[in-house]
Amino acid sequence: MITHKYHTLDVPVAGGQIRVGVWDPIAITEGAQVPSVLAVHGITSSHLAWPLVVAELPGARVIAPDLRGRGSSNALPGPAGLRAHAADLVAVLDALDVDSAPVVGHSMGGFVAVALAHAAPERVARLVLVDGGLPLDAPAGLSPEQLVAAILGPTAERLSMRFASVAAYFDFWRDHPAFAGAWSPELETYLAYDLVPAGSELRPATSLATVTEDTIDMNSGSALPAALATLGVSGPPVLFVSVPRGLRDETPGLYAPAHLERMLGAHPAIRHVRLGDLNHYTVVLAAEGARALGEVLRAELGE
Repeated sequence: MITHKYHTLDVPVAGGQIRVGVWDPIAITEGAQVPSVLAVHGITSSHLAWPLVVAELPGARVIAPDLRGRGSSNALPGPAGLRAHAADLVAVLDALDVDSAPVVGHSMGGFVAVALAHAAPERVARLVLVDGGLPLDAPAGLSPEQLVAAILGPTAERLSMRFASVAAYFDFWRDHPAFAGAWSPELETYLAYDLVPAGSELRPATSLATVTEDTIDMNSGSALPAALATLGVSGPPVLFVSVPRGLRDETPGLYAPAHLERMLGAHPAIRHVRLGDLNHYTVVLAAEGARALGEVLRAELGE
C-alpha cells in the first residue's frame, strides 16, 4: 500500500548542498495540519534507510537528509562532526519551513539528533534515539583508526571495497548475517543507491574520511558531552529505543545491558523501550523492525 509521495531536493549548507528525501502523506483530509518528522540515518547509511518506517507513519511528512559524506551528499567537503551535521539539519528545517519537529535518529543519527537538540532546542519537539545517541562502551586509548575498527569493524572495511556490479554488491550483503531472512525490494533500492562509480567498478558512496572524523567526534569530541549534560532535562523529551543484537546480528548489541543501565542511570529523564528479536540494521531496514518501531513512534508522536 502506497502511503506517501516521495521526492528529493538539494538544500544549501556550508560548503555546498545536501540531498534531502521528503515523503508527503497521501491520505490527508483537505485543510488538515500535516506534522513533519525529521529522520536522521546512521553512520554509513543514507536517507533511503527510512521508507519502511515512513510507511508506518501514514499521517506525517517525513524529512530525511543524506548527511554530508553519505549518499548523494558524499562529495560535500568537511568539516564533519556532530556540530556540522546539526547545523546542516537546521538548514534543512529552514528550507522546508519547519519551525519545530520531532527528530528520530538511528545509530549515528541519534548522536546528531542529540547535538541538534543542544544547538537549537527550539527546533526539536522531542527526540527518539534508535540504538544510538548515548555514549558507546568504546575502549580507551585507541588511535583514530583503531577506534573506527573497534566500533564499526567490517562496516568500515566495506568502504574501501570495490564491486563489479550492483548484483555483486547485493551478493555481498546477502551473505551478511544481519539480513538473514530480511531481504526485500526496499533493501535492494537502498543498497543500489549506496553505490557510486569508481573507474570501471563501483564503490560505497560513504566517505571513509568523514566516517573516521565522525566516529572520533562521537567518542572523544566535546560536542556530545556538552549536549548530554542537558539531555532530557532542559531540552525536549527523549525516548531511547534499544535492540538486543548488533551490526552482525551478534549479542550483545551496541548497548550491552550493563552499559545501557549505566547510561540510563546517568540520565534518568530519558525513557527507554527495548524492542525484541531485532538487530542494529533490521530495526529500520526490515519490515518486522519497521512495524515494531512504527508502533513506538506512533505512540510517541501522538499519531
